[in-house]
Amino acid sequence: MLYINGTNLSFADYFHTVYEYEKVNVAPEVENKIKEAYALVDRIVKSNRVVYGISTGFGKLVDVRIQEKDIDALQMNLILSHASGVGKPLPKEFVRGAMLLRLNVIAKGNSGVRLETFNLLKDLLNRDIIPVVPEKGSVGASGDLAPLAHVTLALLGMGNVYYKGKVVTAAEALKDAGLTPIKLKAKEGLALINGTQMMTSIGVAAYLKAENLLRHADIIGALSLEAFNGIHYAFDERVAKLRPHPGALKTVKNFNLLIKNSKIWEKVKEGNRVQDPYSLRCIPQVHGASKDALNYVANTLSIEVNSVTDNPLLFPDTDDVISGGNFHGEPIAFAMDMLAIAIAEIADISERRIAKFMDHSFTGLPPFLAAAEGLNSGFMIAQVAAASLVSENKILAHPASVDSIPTSDDQEDHVSMGTIAARKAYDVVENATDVLAIEAICAAQALDFQKVQDLPKPLLLVYRKIREKVAYMDKDREIHKDISAMRNLIESKELIETIRPEIGALDI
Repeated sequence: MLYINGTNLSFADYFHTVYEYEKVNVAPEVENKIKEAYALVDRIVKSNRVVYGISTGFGKLVDVRIQEKDIDALQMNLILSHASGVGKPLPKEFVRGAMLLRLNVIAKGNSGVRLETFNLLKDLLNRDIIPVVPEKGSVGASGDLAPLAHVTLALLGMGNVYYKGKVVTAAEALKDAGLTPIKLKAKEGLALINGTQMMTSIGVAAYLKAENLLRHADIIGALSLEAFNGIHYAFDERVAKLRPHPGALKTVKNFNLLIKNSKIWEKVKEGNRVQDPYSLRCIPQVHGASKDALNYVANTLSIEVNSVTDNPLLFPDTDDVISGGNFHGEPIAFAMDMLAIAIAEIADISERRIAKFMDHSFTGLPPFLAAAEGLNSGFMIAQVAAASLVSENKILAHPASVDSIPTSDDQEDHVSMGTIAARKAYDVVENATDVLAIEAICAAQALDFQKVQDLPKPLLLVYRKIREKVAYMDKDREIHKDISAMRNLIESKELIETIRPEIGALDI
């Protein structure tokens, strides 16, 4: 059971709740904070105080006063009008994450949602009744209005949800689960949709995949280095310490654990080669820069998952209500654009190594790593697929955050496009995973033409684990199946666990 309070949510908590279905709850003191926040809303309504979103319209309609008899209807109308998303549904996991993050916001006690509304949202998450949310329609300020409005529809018994493996109406799912839809009261609609929870959920999901991918990038890069009979000089710690970026130092440390006691290197040193191409020699600098960027992303997301991004914000201790801009998604937009760029570069340098594997004049191995070239094409088109993914990533890595378009009759005249940035970043990570998978199976194939037993032990274990899932290609076959199997191996983290007893955890 995960107990949330608005301040303690971690990436591990997100993973366990979203992907492993850990249940969520709150302590009594958190319930009291939620009650105190809504008590302030109640006092505002009873005193006829003018407060944005409670007794006024929204956006450009901020100057329109709402009569007391219409205050609850205002919140219902807000959800209906803002549920304007379009496109295919977001993955269910993204929505589960957004629900968790929204619960964490409300738990902080500055939003103004009744405890019964909070509990219904919690029950939906815990019982895996997950709203169907269109992927498009948010500009990232005032947060994720359209996506979160679709989430809120389910609380009202409206819209569709995923339930027991099917898509059904929310009304049907709630009835079957013995839950009662709510009727929104003052401020609740606004408090449920004004914030960055959808872009942040997608961002955390992308970060978790990227973190795993960067560890595998070092493992697969080291395997390729050995398959190329690569030169180890570039991984000398003395070089990295003269330009001590943290990520580069971590990469060199990882490589020296992976390639220690390499018999291949002992033989290479006997020759006269002194430098490899950049895609091998500059791995510490490129992988390292991506790691440094990923740490920036992690810091931003860590703050955001435990932040209140509503407007207006309630301060029950002083009865203050303050309109601000915490809903603006710029911090997440920047972080997601950075994530997309960082991971696109990991795929980019990986593809260059894949291309080198195709080049007989560089490797001294059969062209395209084909066991019988001519009759077989080998990995020729696998490299083309990698090139396609890398080029797609170049388009996806164009920053979304540099764009803005005025909305709400120019009241909301600068927006972040943070949700678009997050969706793009996730797609970049997905593409990069396939590129790294292609590199891994190429490296294993290249090693099969050489003396695999000369690999350092960690990489020998990696090679053997790959061969458990992907066989040596002695003649042409459907390579997409091999790529898929290798991708699953990366995502399962089996390679990391295979070498952990030998070298411990790789650092990013």
